[in-house]
Amino acid sequence: MKADPTDQQRLLDLQALDTRLDQLDHQLRSLPEHAELQALTARAGDLDAEVVRTTTARGDVQRELTKAEQDVQLVRDRSARNQKRLDDGVGTAKDLQALQHEIESLARRQSTLEDEELEVMERAEALDAEVAQAETNRDELAAETAEVTRSRDAKAGALETDRAEVAAGREAIVADISAELIALYDKIRVQSGTGAAPLQQRRCGGCQLELNQVDLSRIRSAPEDEVLRCEECRRILVRTAESGL
Repeated sequence: MKADPTDQQRLLDLQALDTRLDQLDHQLRSLPEHAELQALTARAGDLDAEVVRTTTARGDVQRELTKAEQDVQLVRDRSARNQKRLDDGVGTAKDLQALQHEIESLARRQSTLEDEELEVMERAEALDAEVAQAETNRDELAAETAEVTRSRDAKAGALETDRAEVAAGREAIVADISAELIALYDKIRVQSGTGAAPLQQRRCGGCQLELNQVDLSRIRSAPEDEVLRCEECRRILVRTAESGL
């Protein structure tokens, strides 16, 4: 392939920009915030599950508490009715004696139910605290996630700005070089990571191997517009003032 020596020199500038683009892409992919957000997302799932668990448990206990309160109230109401009948003296002596026994029995039953109600209330209060703590943890995590997201977006935005500037520079160079030479360069770059390398001090800047005398003689005798390739790594080899020819 033939190409203007100036175009060949500009391939080195193009390669420098492509290397910079690769670095920026790597930085974008490797932002520490990406891993942090993944970890925070996993924690958020756990905390959401904890909020659901504690809220559900609290709902169950609240229903249990409502029933316990109703049971106590039923006993209180029945005991109050019986006490009123007893106080009014309505009925025979036997009936009144039976009412007295029932009132005493209801009092014992009320005491038992009130103890059970108290135990349920204590569990309800404990679950209220658990729900509040789970919701607080979730809210704090959401705030942390928002902060990490802002940090990631700021860093990514700066890198994207740099990348856009470098990409614009690349497009300007590509526009000035023959499409055929660019196609060869891009093909090699896809295969090896770099498409062009300088020949400096008789060494390929791509594979870093020193050229033998046969290759050097071939390069010395090659026309300036001939596109050379390294025999080892097959990158485009660009002659420079420091080639050592």
